[in-house]
Amino acid sequence: MATQQECEEALTRVAGKLAGADPSARAKLDGRTLSCAVRDLDLLYVGRLADGALSEIRGIPADQRAALPPAQLRLHVDSDDLVLLSRGELDFAKAWLSGRVRLEASMGDLLRLRSLL
Repeated sequence: MATQQECEEALTRVAGKLAGADPSARAKLDGRTLSCAVRDLDLLYVGRLADGALSEIRGIPADQRAALPPAQLRLHVDSDDLVLLSRGELDFAKAWLSGRVRLEASMGDLLRLRSLL
């Protein structure tokens, strides 16, 4: 099981990869909110996609989660898989199809995300 610090480093790597993606693909998701629930550590991170980058990433304490509106893009993953995804050692599509990763979003956002993943 990865640590909280390793998960935060992984999210920083993911943010960097998004910033390096095709500008036209990134622009389609600008302004969307994103949450990442790390299931095995009971952690929740939220952020915003803006100017092609994942920004404003912050951890949300368990006692404050109920008051949050749901993010537009919601990722559910175990800590080890988050680290592997961020390093490029786990293919997102295969992880999603096998149930290791769950992604909830509108159909339009899923289609837009396809070009980034």
